Amino acid sequence: MSENFETLRALEAVIFAAEAPLGLAELARHVGTRGDLPALLRELADSYAARGINLVERGGRWAFQTAPDLAHHLRPTREAVRKLSRAAVETLSVIAYHEPVTRPEIEEIRGVAVSPGTLDVLMEAGWVRPAGRRETPGRPLQYATTPGFLAHFNLASRRDLPGLADLKAAGLLDREPPKELPLPLGGSESD
Repeated sequence: MSENFETLRALEAVIFAAEAPLGLAELARHVGTRGDLPALLRELADSYAARGINLVERGGRWAFQTAPDLAHHLRPTREAVRKLSRAAVETLSVIAYHEPVTRPEIEEIRGVAVSPGTLDVLMEAGWVRPAGRRETPGRPLQYATTPGFLAHFNLASRRDLPGLADLKAAGLLDREPPKELPLPLGGSESD
């Protein structure tokens, strides 16, 4: 048996047994640096591509997950996920597109105050994490997305987030504000 075959088997076992996705450094600690780990991981992922589970990379970390076309078989066993409020969705979007970002920056972009509960919900979901403090007066806390965010939304990295053209093509940004406000009944422009 070749050394690559043994390394592939070791990678498969380590990733399968891991509690959380593993990065290259963590994998190298477990299996050593035999061979080109990124190439071996891609080879292992290719061998799982047509199976019920797939080896995927999310944010530079590797894990096994259910094949997307079979997810419907697992839905009855999953607990119901609470829908996010509009404020939480907007806040998550601002963090994903502008990270690391502070609460005042989120508020400036959204145009409204962010309630502490909104960030708590996003952190409880495992999608947002504190990302240190900004080196400015007051040293505000910064927020960033997590590998859990990437995994939940099936993104390899933040670069896979839809761009402006994608959002417009999906019809999410084509709403134009009214050109002029209607006048109240009986009013005129000179009023």
